[in-house]
Amino acid sequence: MVLEIVTYGDDVLRKPARPVAEIDDDMRKLAADMLETMYDAEGVGLAAEQVGRDEAICVIDVPQGCDTTPGADEFNREIAMPLVLVNAKITAREGTQRGSEGCLSFPEIRGQVTRAMQVTFDYTDLEGNRRTATARGLLARAVQHELDHLDGKLMIDRFSAVQRLSVAGKLRRLAEE
Repeated sequence: MVLEIVTYGDDVLRKPARPVAEIDDDMRKLAADMLETMYDAEGVGLAAEQVGRDEAICVIDVPQGCDTTPGADEFNREIAMPLVLVNAKITAREGTQRGSEGCLSFPEIRGQVTRAMQVTFDYTDLEGNRRTATARGLLARAVQHELDHLDGKLMIDRFSAVQRLSVAGKLRRLAEE
């Protein structure tokens, strides 16, 4: 089922997620609905807060061939898509990348964001197994973006003061809707 995506101005986007205590059928249904919602909106990631929920779960699907970072597709090949991350935490960051970022909760707003080039993260999968993965390039950017959501942080928090000023009018309109 396609869920409604919450946009900027809704308080749920600023609330840190609560850890998921148990992976059950309801959690698997939420993950499936989030994936369907993400695909419908043509996104590459979606966090529970973006659909009005407070569980520490996010979904990501970065298609092969869409990352322009040299070697990233090959590096990330072992990470099966779509990726469902429950109770995920970044354990290591390496390097930097700066690039344009958008967000399904900020329609028509994009900005330059600096993130780590490579991240290692721990998470629980939908079978309840604890896993560790390392991602590079666009996938690393997506993991960082979605885990920021689960911490109540938004991409605009990473914008420069000039960038925030340039989108202030759009943000005001979104918050009023």
